[in-house]
Amino acid sequence: MHHHKETRLLPYTPTQMFYLVADIDKYCDFLPWCTSAKVVERKDGELTADLVIGYGPLHETYTSRVILERPKRIEVVGVKGPFRYLDNVWEFAKAKDGCNVTFNIDFAFKSFLLQTMMGAVFHRAVAHMVTAFEDRARTQYASAPKRSRREPSVARAK
Repeated sequence: MHHHKETRLLPYTPTQMFYLVADIDKYCDFLPWCTSAKVVERKDGELTADLVIGYGPLHETYTSRVILERPKRIEVVGVKGPFRYLDNVWEFAKAKDGCNVTFNIDFAFKSFLLQTMMGAVFHRAVAHMVTAFEDRARTQYASAPKRSRREPSVARAK
């Protein structure tokens, strides 16, 4: 079992960060180890997404149910793939100087080998992934004021 939680204060709005994280089809553009990401179903406030994560010769495909609570929260639950369970939550809270982004992940692999390999690098890998989202926000929103940036086009929760 692996668990990681961290909060970062970023100079963007909760809405900006919500849409950046919810834009799953763009994950391959910036997320390390993400070799494929595709939303396969969209319905009221919920997505189903297939992702392939790979490093070297290892590649694992998994399907997640993504619950969108615009603009405050995104919950991801693994439904198929290499995980015995996968639960992660993104929370976006307005702060004086931007947005507090909290990322919480809890998972375990079905495979003892994957579980053992991931244990050695887990916290560093997750922190690297969160930094990739932070860097993407900087790229996406650098030229726009916090309050007037146009939102990306992704499925919106009702």
